[in-house]
Amino acid sequence: MRNVGHKRRMLARIGAAMGFICGTLGLLAGLTEHTWKLGVFGWFEGGVLITLIGVFLLLDGMFAFQKDRTAV
Repeated sequence: MRNVGHKRRMLARIGAAMGFICGTLGLLAGLTEHTWKLGVFGWFEGGVLITLIGVFLLLDGMFAFQKDRTAV
């Protein structure tokens, strides 16, 4: 059986990890009241966006795997 959706799952996991890190940096910037180049909302919104893209990639990989599994 082929490993369908593996690259998409890995990209989704990496994206989710990066989104979590960006969101955490935004939260820390807000709590410590530091002024960073992107600001608190920039880091937090960037983290949310990357996490959502990761979730959509994960769902796409899941659907591709299910479609390949039913085709065999």
